[in-house]
Amino acid sequence: MTAPSTHTPQIAADARTPSRLRLSGRWTLENANAISAALHGAPHEATTVDASAVERLDSLGVLQLMRFARRRGLDFDAFAFHDNHRALVNAIEDVSDERPKKKREYGVYAALARLGYAVTDNWKEVLALIAFFGETLVKMLRLFKEPSRFRPTATVHHMEQVGLDAVPLVALLCYLVGAVVAFLGATILRDFGATIFVVELVSISFLREFGVLLTAIVLAGRTASAFTAQIGAMVSREEVDAIRTLGMDPIDLLVIPRVLALLVMLPLLTFVAMIFGLLGGLTVGAYNLDIPPQQYLARMHETMELRHFLVGLSKAPVFALLISLIGCLEGLQVEGTAQSVGERTTSSVVQAISLVIIIDAFAAIWFMEIGF
Repeated sequence: MTAPSTHTPQIAADARTPSRLRLSGRWTLENANAISAALHGAPHEATTVDASAVERLDSLGVLQLMRFARRRGLDFDAFAFHDNHRALVNAIEDVSDERPKKKREYGVYAALARLGYAVTDNWKEVLALIAFFGETLVKMLRLFKEPSRFRPTATVHHMEQVGLDAVPLVALLCYLVGAVVAFLGATILRDFGATIFVVELVSISFLREFGVLLTAIVLAGRTASAFTAQIGAMVSREEVDAIRTLGMDPIDLLVIPRVLALLVMLPLLTFVAMIFGLLGGLTVGAYNLDIPPQQYLARMHETMELRHFLVGLSKAPVFALLISLIGCLEGLQVEGTAQSVGERTTSSVVQAISLVIIIDAFAAIWFMEIGF
């Protein structure tokens, strides 16, 4: 019987530390079968691996060791390699997750698994958003101590982009929705001879809910996606890394100007939305319900209260902060590919619109409960 070659891949437990495995031989493609046999026969009580004595190592050997680590639940980063092999190991480890994804599985268990992963991912997104909000808030407060960090030119540019450029869309949308609400209300109220109450219906709905909600939804789709695409493109072109290399903070340069711009412009756009929503109702009242504009305005002046306007306007800064933070956070999370930019842009729009509607619903219930 011939003795095994000294180049054959071998695994042996450390004499002093039985939980430590020592590797030797040549872990290359020509010894693939021997590598598989050695790994399958490795002691199960092993917790770490020392591969510093390996003579030769190629990509197959590295992949086999990575699969061995996953199969045994070991930390691959704790594996010890020879200095000459470390560059190869790092390169293989970086690209090992880029293999084609498995085909989608169907069935109850697969559906439950996907649901679980979705819940976990959404919870991680919520935690990331809270952490990002804290970081941004701290650095915004830092501006009072270090005003030189403030970027007025970028802030004004974004105010024009997210505010002035959105006025025609917001105005047209709210005008038409105000007209539709008046039409629908008149259809029901006409049967009771109470057409005049369309004034209160349109006014209260737009001052409290529709004005700020429609504005926030428009900006969630228009502005959050723009923020994500802009910052994501900078991440993919490594411009954000260049900013950090120059010793500057991406939060100061990219996030805070966008947040401040939206905090200023969304309340103003909300006011515009309220005005045009009321004009839509006024138009329908004058031309379809036989309510003269003077009577319509007089009725609105008699029945409207300031609290309805304050309720709607108080939600605007919250929505502005939410939309801007989501757009910027998703942009900074882009992984550097065009596909990632598209996925993050879609995610930012979905998250922003969903959270705006959810928060608005809870705010409406809360204001109703406190009688305000």
